[in-house]
Amino acid sequence: MSDAGQFIPLSVPRIRGRESEYVQECLQQEWVSSAGSFVDRFESAFAEYVGARYAVACSSGSAALHVALLLAGVRRNDLVLVPTLTFIATVNCIRYCGADPVFVECDEYYDIDPTQVVRFIESDCVRMPDGLVHRKTGRRVAAILPVHVFGNAVDIDPLLEVAAQHGLPVVEDAAESLGTRYRGDSASRSASRHTGTLGAIGCFSFNGNKIITTGGGGMIVTDDEALARRAKYLTTQAKDDDVRFIHDEVGFNYRLTNVQAAIGLGQLEQMSEHLRRKRHIHARYCRELAGTDGLKVAPVPPYAENNCWMVALQVTADRYGEDREQLWERLARRHIQTRPVWELCHRQRPYRGCESAGELTLAETLHTSTLALPCSVGLTEAQQTVVIEELRRVR
Repeated sequence: MSDAGQFIPLSVPRIRGRESEYVQECLQQEWVSSAGSFVDRFESAFAEYVGARYAVACSSGSAALHVALLLAGVRRNDLVLVPTLTFIATVNCIRYCGADPVFVECDEYYDIDPTQVVRFIESDCVRMPDGLVHRKTGRRVAAILPVHVFGNAVDIDPLLEVAAQHGLPVVEDAAESLGTRYRGDSASRSASRHTGTLGAIGCFSFNGNKIITTGGGGMIVTDDEALARRAKYLTTQAKDDDVRFIHDEVGFNYRLTNVQAAIGLGQLEQMSEHLRRKRHIHARYCRELAGTDGLKVAPVPPYAENNCWMVALQVTADRYGEDREQLWERLARRHIQTRPVWELCHRQRPYRGCESAGELTLAETLHTSTLALPCSVGLTEAQQTVVIEELRRVR
């Protein structure tokens, strides 16, 4: 191994802008908790960046999703359509509402399969006075929760169409897709829009491995003023009187701190450079691994401008000479951090036995063959060369 002993991480933050300056300003002003000017500035700048009318900063992406599902009307004993190929936090937020998932197959881009969603709604459900009801269980189907996996925009037009026909809200998990824009398809000539602004409500994450970070945090975006107002209300303990601390509902301690927002604002100012680096890293992997038999960098959707947040490598064992597990272990011995796809949610212990919308065959295939490659914004050319050389070194 060249650069012996050097550890190459999967995806870590890069702090190179005005983050320190902004945090120092917070400390000097002593506004460090969940109030302060940087929270407002970050929300405003973020809303402008994604093209939403409103943004509400939260303590995590999970907090954002939990509140978004409540805003969408998800309640106890409901069902929510969600992909099985996603980080478990997405599904946990459904359970936080007392509801259960209906797991959906993925497409070639690791995203929810819109065809299976439409088939399930039209074949396995019926319209009732209370809404759409699943024939088998008699339970209300309350929402569709697509996830833009690895930053790949979901082909969301078919979901929005069937949702409008049946009165279903679409809540987007855009945690990984900041910087990704959805173009729709050539037939509809739909305008380019940022992921998270396509459904009724969108949610983002600022965890340390995301394209920008606040250390930990999230954001709800919407064009609906009433939803934005209620999101802020619920995330600040549902406070009805700021002086006497009167609370008429159960709320949550879900607001982002001023210090975190200061970091986020400094990070957001560097988005164009972060996107440039992510796309460069992705393009180089595609170019330099194209001739390695049994390895393929997963395609990105042609109908979107992709942020290339994560680089998914697909391993065909009988052609490459190693399976995904063997490659993962070999790279780890060379101090190169990679990651398999999350365990599929329908196989996780808390969700075994939950309903599915159909076969989950492609999700199973992609789960066993995919390895995420190092792709930090700060990944150097030399580090990427080390990774590529190791990938080409077949036993």
